Amino acid sequence: MDSFIELRKDETEVNLMPPLTWAYVGDCVYELYVRTKLVNETKLKPHALHMQAIQRVKAKAQAQTLNTIYEELTEKEKDVVRRGRNAENHHLPKNADVQDYMYATAFEALIGYLYLTKQNNRLKEIFDKISF
Repeated sequence: MDSFIELRKDETEVNLMPPLTWAYVGDCVYELYVRTKLVNETKLKPHALHMQAIQRVKAKAQAQTLNTIYEELTEKEKDVVRRGRNAENHHLPKNADVQDYMYATAFEALIGYLYLTKQNNRLKEIFDKISF
């Protein structure tokens, strides 16, 4: 099934994007995944859904998730993670350790990159490895 949201860039163009652009998209994709999973698997009310989602998308949780799946990534995916981690981000986190924030950005870059390059099967494989 085609997505109703269509990216009109090919893989070459996505590869030339700054890693923080991948992370920008990955943040949204991962949050949508978390929210959808919570709605599917719980009967929580909206405020409780929100509180549960926050616990899973905060920097520390994303850094831990990346650590959990890292060894199962391909070399290309590890390169995407490295680029995301090393991206020069002038935003200082308010509620996160700087190292956790860097690894969370790396995780979001990976998710965004896979989404933008339409690697949906691989994205699903990675999401299936994430337990919460």
